[in-house]
Amino acid sequence: MIKKGDIIRLEVVDISHEAKPIGKVDGLVIFADKGTFGDVLEVEITKVKKSYALAKTTNIIEASPHRVESPCPHSKECGGCNYMDLSYESQLELKYRQLVDKLVRLGGINNPLVREFVCADVDDRKGYRNKTTYEITTFGNIKRKGGVIENLGPATIGFKGRGSHDVVAVSDCVVQSRAARAAVEATRTFMEEDNITAFDSKWNQGLMRNMVVRVSEDTREVMVNYIINGKSIPNGEKLIGMLDDAIYEAGYELVSVNLSHKKEDDVSLDIYGKEIKEYAGRGFIKDKIGKLDFEVSPRSFYQINKTCTKLLYDKVVEYANLSKEDVVLDLYCGVGSIGLYCADKAKFVLGVESVKDAVINANRNAVINGIVNARFVEGKAEEVLVKLAGGDGEEQLVQSVNFASVVILDPPRAGCHKELLQTVADISPERIVYVSCDAATLSRDIKILGELGYSFVEATPVDMFAFTNHFETVCLLVRD
Repeated sequence: MIKKGDIIRLEVVDISHEAKPIGKVDGLVIFADKGTFGDVLEVEITKVKKSYALAKTTNIIEASPHRVESPCPHSKECGGCNYMDLSYESQLELKYRQLVDKLVRLGGINNPLVREFVCADVDDRKGYRNKTTYEITTFGNIKRKGGVIENLGPATIGFKGRGSHDVVAVSDCVVQSRAARAAVEATRTFMEEDNITAFDSKWNQGLMRNMVVRVSEDTREVMVNYIINGKSIPNGEKLIGMLDDAIYEAGYELVSVNLSHKKEDDVSLDIYGKEIKEYAGRGFIKDKIGKLDFEVSPRSFYQINKTCTKLLYDKVVEYANLSKEDVVLDLYCGVGSIGLYCADKAKFVLGVESVKDAVINANRNAVINGIVNARFVEGKAEEVLVKLAGGDGEEQLVQSVNFASVVILDPPRAGCHKELLQTVADISPERIVYVSCDAATLSRDIKILGELGYSFVEATPVDMFAFTNHFETVCLLVRD
């Protein structure tokens, strides 16, 4: 029987959703802290539970045949891309297995039909992120006098480390755009030259908390959002000038800089806090997907991989199988990109989104593209849908909900509210197209929909996040 302190040999046969190596010894599942798919490890057992154990990797006995030399200099420390040292084929194999496993185990589907991964070409698998959120800290570089923070060195701007809360500086990140890297370097230099402090949560002091960079590879426009612990950035004009120069040198154009004041007690809010203010330029960037033009503001949900977004949307259109008689509900619609992508093939599209700025963008995007058969309303999908399905609301919207033949679900990682799924089933559309970034909650919701009268037909995974354990899945369900 395995017990704490045992040193054992462990073959890694899978990777968990949290990117932990998984093996099995004497029927017990063991999660190690380091290693990758195919490695044979020497591990020390640190904790034993009834159905699993935790272990610390002490040595790699045999390196995995799936290992490759990581193209990223930060991959051993950074917690962002946990598949960077695996061949691309092995990355897809792992993700595919994980999707099938969850559809069977959590979705209750026997032999689910899962198509091959849809992927970007090899040249588009690096620098693919059009949005990046950075941590800003002076970790290890601050001193305090009488409770006041004084800067001792350059800020660290980067991502949380692997298995750590420490921030790893990322000067040459493989999946970020050149524009994002230029913005980071300009910010770091500005903070050093002007002695600008980073936020320290323990002392609730320091100015700079986070920065979020959004980039369009089509229009070459860049947005930089700073989340600060204060009302303004000292000598901000200098910072904007440095950003503008650096981003221009990288081959892009800075068109938007925004500020938001995030208080430490704003725990119920997103990273931005209550209000985002335009600091320089306009409050959005422009982008394209296929033939459509979009305006994207700081809070708006927008897929982060431009190339794979079109591939994913093409699969949504295929599964939706639309005609000019179809009314489409686009729930959790963000800036309306999926609904608008489908609009020319449908009779009418109604989108629902809880983020006000995104709804404004969505309706504006309909106008920009001359689309007159789509509307977007603000509210939580589960609340708006129940209300309209019950006849409470504008007649056009009530009829759109109650005569919908296709429902597109694209929820956040937590999946759909059960009440929403029940209401969707009550509306009784012919087809449901479910887009998910989490195979576990997708499978859970598919099981619920199955109990409500909808059968799983097939799924297609899309490798939206190369070098990580994440991916998107598009599923088709039809009414029994």
